[in-house]
Amino acid sequence: MTQSIQEDKQRLFAILKKEAFFLGKIILSSGKESDYYLDARRVTLKAEGAYLCAKIILDLIKNDQFAAIGGPTLGADPLVGALGVLSFEAGRPYNTFIIRKAPKSHGKQQQIEGPIIPDGGTVILIDDVATTGKAFIESLDVLDKMGIKVKKCVCLIDRNEGGREALKARGCELISIFKAEEFLKS
Repeated sequence: MTQSIQEDKQRLFAILKKEAFFLGKIILSSGKESDYYLDARRVTLKAEGAYLCAKIILDLIKNDQFAAIGGPTLGADPLVGALGVLSFEAGRPYNTFIIRKAPKSHGKQQQIEGPIIPDGGTVILIDDVATTGKAFIESLDVLDKMGIKVKKCVCLIDRNEGGREALKARGCELISIFKAEEFLKS
């Protein structure tokens, strides 16, 4: 039985709300204190969660032309595997990549893992949660140095704490599946 993307989004939201959303004081990677936390990897590392996320992201980017899709470790890691598999099954295989926090200290000392992205190539960046946009901005910096262009950034959840604006200032659109306030309201 094939579900619609809207049904997939409703199911993903329910799973995220139940398994990844926590109320309580926490310090975010940005250093900010928050009254809630969204631990998306509790869902993206589960079979159903990875499947739903990839299916929804593939629908969001279905009209885009790009060389590869990927993002910063660790938020993008489970997503890129699922995206690669589902895109192949759909007959539109996409190359994927992961950006390390720092280049490897051995071997070819790469910072980007995956198939070679051609100089001047265009990619889509993905991550699980966007707060200030720091991980996306760091990824843009790495890709810029390599002559790789970013078409857009996609995240599961936008916390609406400056990420969208920071990316816009860099000429990059942020698209999110959900907004954090949706979890706070429900």
